[in-house]
Amino acid sequence: MGARWRDGRGSLLVHGDVNKVGEVGKAGEVVDGVVVPLELATSYRARTKGLLGRDRVDGALLLSPAGSVHTFGMRVPIDVAYLDGRLRVLAVVTMRPGRLGLPRLRSRHVLEAAAGAMAGWGLRAGVRVEVRVQGRA
Repeated sequence: MGARWRDGRGSLLVHGDVNKVGEVGKAGEVVDGVVVPLELATSYRARTKGLLGRDRVDGALLLSPAGSVHTFGMRVPIDVAYLDGRLRVLAVVTMRPGRLGLPRLRSRHVLEAAAGAMAGWGLRAGVRVEVRVQGRA
């Protein structure tokens, strides 16, 4: 909700149940969800570069603000999740290289990951995610 982040690293918490927010255990793990390594791209330069030139994706990349993406110049297919301002997933699609994604009207952020990864995390429309920035509580 109006979150402002800087380029950097953190964790993406994917809550397991569409209707509830996950509890975080003592060691920082999500009790009813999944924790994924996250790279944040919030500056114009970082968002423009995104995953271009990479052969693989470790965890996920959050582009913010963003309403659409393309895969021109990419080497591998990726999963793309469109998030609203409350970090709720609007849609998840898999894009092959050389494609232009359709803009999503309510999308404020876009998550990118290796093709097939998001299904393994349980990320689908309606699921809420949480962003934890490295070095901050």
